[in-house]
Amino acid sequence: MMKQREFQIVVLPGDGIGPEVMTEGGKVLDAARALMPSCRFTLTEYPAGAGAYVTHGDPLPDTTFSACERADAILLGAMGLPGVRWPDGREMTPQIDLRERLDLYAGIRPILLFHPSHTPLKNLEALDMLLVRENCEGLFWSRKNVPAVGAKLVDDVLHVSRRGAERVCRAAFREAQRRRNHVTLVDKANVLPSMVFLRQIFDEVALEFPEVKTDRVYVDAMALYLVQKPERFDVLVTENMFGDILSDLAAGLIGGMGMAPSADIGDKHAVFQPSHGTAPDIAGKGIANPTAMILSVALMLEWLGHAETVAAAEEIRRAVSTVLGDPVNRTADLGGTLSTTALGDAIAARI
Repeated sequence: MMKQREFQIVVLPGDGIGPEVMTEGGKVLDAARALMPSCRFTLTEYPAGAGAYVTHGDPLPDTTFSACERADAILLGAMGLPGVRWPDGREMTPQIDLRERLDLYAGIRPILLFHPSHTPLKNLEALDMLLVRENCEGLFWSRKNVPAVGAKLVDDVLHVSRRGAERVCRAAFREAQRRRNHVTLVDKANVLPSMVFLRQIFDEVALEFPEVKTDRVYVDAMALYLVQKPERFDVLVTENMFGDILSDLAAGLIGGMGMAPSADIGDKHAVFQPSHGTAPDIAGKGIANPTAMILSVALMLEWLGHAETVAAAEEIRRAVSTVLGDPVNRTADLGGTLSTTALGDAIAARI
């Protein structure tokens, strides 16, 4: 018999459709608990997001952040609302604050096509790709700088450090070792010195993984190739802003943001969340696609590393694949009529 293990999970439902998809993620986790008899999960909700700012005066209250530091893992729904902004005009983005404060440097974005009818591309039958986004540096580095009143010029700094580049590249190579042993660096080394530096470090790290094949592609060319022939790629690794943009493009290849899970992983902590935003235009209508949230729960179980949680993660993915493999099972974003709750029920029932 396996030793009992208890996991403390912080739940941040957030704003907009965040609480709706989080409910379905919790439902699927409950369904999978029978597969993990040696594991116990304590899920505790905390306030964070634009709503927390309105109520508490802080989008990431100290009590919430302290709980995140203590937790075994963090589940996040979605955060931010267009009408709730800082005085300088920026939206509330506590999810980015969490990445930076917990040093979650590797943004893991799986891109998996469950049915050919989900993609807008002609003749794309299958797609299984992984984007690894550097989360703590890049063009987001100076995002909190406030320009002087009446400024005539505003600069954003694209920051690439050796430490930051080495660790995200190693994360990408390790992911490739678990997949098809192929990593593609996406950069702009033909123009930007920071990207020349990133490529140099990528090449150095590649020597540590001689069995992994490598490519290097400029980001503008990658945008083209992802539309023309995305199935040629396995693992992509790139800078923060490039990853932000390309992960949305890649999600579009598999049906949209509602199909794209993510994990923000550091050496000690990890946050698991759908790649989509809060979608305030459909919040409360019961039509949001919970697939990305459910698959993010699977990513969490896999990351926790217990034999039973890893097996449960795979079972959740099989259930999602079975349900979404039938084109009848579609939410509105995929052209169907299934509700958020109905799709969550269908996936939970398959576990």
